[in-house]
Amino acid sequence: MHDLTVIITICTFFLTIGFIFWRPHVNEAIPATVGAFLVLLSGSVTLSDLGAITETISGAAITIMATIVMAIVLESFGFFNWAAEILTRRAKGSGIRLFWLTNLFCFLMTLFVNNDGSILITTPILLLLLQNMGLKHHQKIPYLLSGALIATASSAPIGVSNIVNLIALKIVNMDLYMHSAMMFVPASLGLVLLAALLFATFYKSLPKKLPKAAQWNLMPGNHPLKEVYPTENRNKFMRNILIFVFCVRVSLFVASYVHIPVSLMAVIGSALLLGWRWFHLKISPADMLKKTPWYILIFAFSMYVIIYGLNNIGLTELLIQFLQPIVSGSLLNASVLMGALLSVLSNLFNNHPALMVGTLTLMNMGLDPLTLKIAYLASVIGSDVGSLLLPIGTLATLMWMHIVRKGGVKISWGQYLKVTSVVIPVSTVFTLVILSYWVSWLF
Repeated sequence: MHDLTVIITICTFFLTIGFIFWRPHVNEAIPATVGAFLVLLSGSVTLSDLGAITETISGAAITIMATIVMAIVLESFGFFNWAAEILTRRAKGSGIRLFWLTNLFCFLMTLFVNNDGSILITTPILLLLLQNMGLKHHQKIPYLLSGALIATASSAPIGVSNIVNLIALKIVNMDLYMHSAMMFVPASLGLVLLAALLFATFYKSLPKKLPKAAQWNLMPGNHPLKEVYPTENRNKFMRNILIFVFCVRVSLFVASYVHIPVSLMAVIGSALLLGWRWFHLKISPADMLKKTPWYILIFAFSMYVIIYGLNNIGLTELLIQFLQPIVSGSLLNASVLMGALLSVLSNLFNNHPALMVGTLTLMNMGLDPLTLKIAYLASVIGSDVGSLLLPIGTLATLMWMHIVRKGGVKISWGQYLKVTSVVIPVSTVFTLVILSYWVSWLF
């Protein structure tokens, strides 16, 4: 590689990440696309490399896009507003009960949709719910911040909830079923600890008794579902929708186990849900062309082009020399050290490029299959949980900061760090240690 190629590739990476951090409200696909074009011009990525990149990310991208389509359809049905009404009723006037319910809501939304989608769906609903209850500014922060952290961290237990996890799965040649078998228990225990630490941190700020809420009805008066179903039948309809979405999620793991493309099952599920909506609400699937955030595909592809360029100029070779002796030591070493490294890289450069760099590095280390798997899973924990130390660690938290600010709730970096500096390192290390023992027990 020429020195100029190396310099252009490295500078492009830092400029791209820097622009995304500096202007989080600008569509992240724009700087990523410009960066990918510059890397291609520099020669560190060839035209033949683009074919390999397309093959690597296509399945993950299709799966995530199909999931987002399902989320948009659910929104058309008024499902999320219906869920928020239930949250308000189930809280029964208790601020503590509401805390646990909102965290459970955010966890389930990530499992059923994905981490970015969960933030985009749950944050506006929580803002409206908390405003409706008449809570003061400082009383809103525990619900909003804990909800965001839980929603983002909840992409760790199952690989299908995060596009970068799906891409990394393809790189290490691990199926979704195996990922969940090895990861679900330790990552879920880590989430329970994270929720408990957040509760302990916020306990004094939580209102013990909620102000009497105004009449809660988020579904617009002219919502088409109201014409199809009266109120008493709406609960049954929503439950059926929820069961269907749950079955689609389960089908993804079954497909992975029997080696059917996961993306195919995701597309079939979203197509059936679109048909269901067309039949009930008479809304044509054509609106998906406008509502679906296609830029996510462009962003994922462009970021991977840039990371591939870094890999081709020798970045992963440097990381291999540093990491190989340490990671090869034991499963505990592999888990804690890879998780810690990815946490640091994610908070410096964002978790998307960090996990891609980490995964490409692992694939070239010549590790035995079990060590490779645990090092990869530890990387995911660092990328999904450890990355939450700073707001810039994930695109989801960057979007969340922008949404809450737009919603009139100002949360400073200082307020954010005061909480995350306590809860995130402890939760991350705990999850990494549990992961190593869990995998040792399984195998």
